[in-house]
Amino acid sequence: MQKCFLTFKKGQTLWRESGRYLMVQTKIPQAWTDSINQANKMALIAWVKETGIDLVQINGQRRYGGPPPGWVGDPPPTGSEVFIGKLPQDMYENTLIPLFQSVGKLYEFRLMMTFSGLNRGFAYAKYSNRRSAKVAITALNNFEVQEGCTILVCKSTEKCELSVDGLATSLSRKRLEAMLQEAAEGILSITLYTSPYQKRAQLAVLKYNSHRAAAMAKKSLMEGNMRLYEEEMRVDWLKPDLKQKLRSSEKPLAIWVSRGKSSGSTKQAQVHLSPVLCNVLDRLDALCQRRHLGAPLFFTKCVQANPDGWLRFWCQVVIPAYPLPFSGFTWVRQDVPGASGHDKAKDVLALQVLRMLGCRLA
Repeated sequence: MQKCFLTFKKGQTLWRESGRYLMVQTKIPQAWTDSINQANKMALIAWVKETGIDLVQINGQRRYGGPPPGWVGDPPPTGSEVFIGKLPQDMYENTLIPLFQSVGKLYEFRLMMTFSGLNRGFAYAKYSNRRSAKVAITALNNFEVQEGCTILVCKSTEKCELSVDGLATSLSRKRLEAMLQEAAEGILSITLYTSPYQKRAQLAVLKYNSHRAAAMAKKSLMEGNMRLYEEEMRVDWLKPDLKQKLRSSEKPLAIWVSRGKSSGSTKQAQVHLSPVLCNVLDRLDALCQRRHLGAPLFFTKCVQANPDGWLRFWCQVVIPAYPLPFSGFTWVRQDVPGASGHDKAKDVLALQVLRMLGCRLA
């Protein structure tokens, strides 16, 4: 069976398996009642069956897409998402998704839910491009969705990066990873620096796959005034001035990517700032072909060149059938005449991806 994507009646959960919809009994608290908005819930069920749309409910939000079926290419750029507020709590995706699709192609739609099955009054719609998001704001802000009820539609603040300062230098990578996985799911990468603000401390930059995931991690890490090795952490959104300072003057101590929790285990791939296997690109291409993922596409950009020969690259690889691109920063040294720093950066990223996909390199 696939993931549960809709709960609509006390003790029952709708599952989808091989195109069929199955009712499965579940044990849930008495707070759930049949009487809450039952007519609209049944209308939603009918719409889901008619359209075949999958709605995945996880941790208080119900999501369509991200990416939607048939999506090809990169996720939309920053600025493509809108915030939707002042929603009637008895309104669901069968009304909202067609409304927001009417002004542009949706990449993702997320409706925040209460345990009782009502919505929490707000949602997020991410479009395929920034232009569609602007059209949605112009066309749908103050739109009357019910008699006497107009909604708010505005640009979404999509902060996805946190800075965690004050980490003890004795803190092991293993413990840091465990702490971050416990805080929230959705972490994409961790970059560790020497703290520019505190002596004998480290600063970690955390990148998440969504603003919501980053916000949940921030809340979890800040709760209870967490301390590690007697060092108090300072958790905040990654500010532009700090980001620029790290880019221009700080070499990372380490970079690694986290795939999150999978069957109780966490898989990471650390970037070692050292030579990589010479045939790693061929191995990645062969692995993608074997798994029918499509040929990987690489994008690299040199963002910093130091006098000592070290080059800092932003690099990304898009695998067509994989849900998210792999991206990050790495340092390489152009110490061989005629060698391309771009090629080295591709090798480093390809090595990460191979490790994360579980390929043996020996």
